[in-house]
Amino acid sequence: MIPRYYDDVDALLKPGKVLVIYGPRQVGKTTLIRRYLERCAFRHRLVTGEDIRVHDVLGSQRLDVIRDFAEGYDLIAIDEAQRIPGVGLGLKMLVDARPDIRVIATGSSSFDLAGQVGEPLTGRKRTLTLYPIAQMELAATSSRFDLRERLEEFLVFGSYPEVVTAGSTDAKIQTLQELASSYLLKDVLALDGIRNSRVISDLLRLLALQVGAEVSLTELGTQLGINQKTVDRYLDILEKSFVIFRLPGMGRNPRTDIRKKSKYFFYDTGIRNAILSSFNRMALRNDAGQLWENFLLIERIKRQAYGGRHANLYFWRADARGEIDLVEEVDGALHGFEFKWGGKDPGVPREWQNNVPDGSFQVVNRDNWQDFVL
Repeated sequence: MIPRYYDDVDALLKPGKVLVIYGPRQVGKTTLIRRYLERCAFRHRLVTGEDIRVHDVLGSQRLDVIRDFAEGYDLIAIDEAQRIPGVGLGLKMLVDARPDIRVIATGSSSFDLAGQVGEPLTGRKRTLTLYPIAQMELAATSSRFDLRERLEEFLVFGSYPEVVTAGSTDAKIQTLQELASSYLLKDVLALDGIRNSRVISDLLRLLALQVGAEVSLTELGTQLGINQKTVDRYLDILEKSFVIFRLPGMGRNPRTDIRKKSKYFFYDTGIRNAILSSFNRMALRNDAGQLWENFLLIERIKRQAYGGRHANLYFWRADARGEIDLVEEVDGALHGFEFKWGGKDPGVPREWQNNVPDGSFQVVNRDNWQDFVL
């Protein structure tokens, strides 16, 4: 069993508050809750949003029914809460009637769950995101040397719990193919009335091929045979389903100019490779640099989320030769990072020095990557 950063749920639970845990399917949200409930001292009740009886209770908007549902318990845990119509209002009524009670709600779609709990639970909730396993979580039980030895494995197969713990390469591939074809698309297609799975699959394949490159919505629409507005809507849903995330761009002057174009990356490199059915070793790949960039970005995001460190993230481009993979804006200061899988150290781009003379710059390569993500 791999210890997760949020294993100490006690510290996050407060009376009269709802702890909302988002994250992709199969990332470990249910396991996290069950492990906590096995050892917690609270009288608790665990239900699932797929149970129609739970729909009838929390969607009833009847205070007497909701109060009876929670009677005798100190803690209510609801898995897949986004499947319950009106769950936000139901939970508001519950915590208002029982200010002593603690509630956990998980969801694999921030699109659905955030929309339902956002306004009703204003001031009554705390939200967290659980990602595929982070390097900083693995470092709790593995040495830095061991993690370096497994670097290629993480780049090719990603960090989903079931993949990390799989005993063979074939088992990892089979698990990833099931995740990519069933679980993730199941959530996406269930949202917003989407019926055309082929277009979504083709869009994901195009995005997988363009990792690390600026994405044009117009070009995507032309390739897919749909309009730009529909492309934008599908990208938004894929983001809210925790399949991809967007990295916005900065222009020539990072202090003032924000570009309209963005790059898209995957929450997990293994899912990206499964979409392309590409599990070759790094030495045989022509996309090693893309995988390296995606891996470092998502691991940095995990580190920031779990470490409570807020930063605005961008990529920066001045011209064809002046580009920085990641710019972090922290308390007004700008920090640039260039990700290099191989080749020579590119040095500090002249345009960056000219426009941000007080900004820092660092190359992240195979020698120092652990300092960047741990």
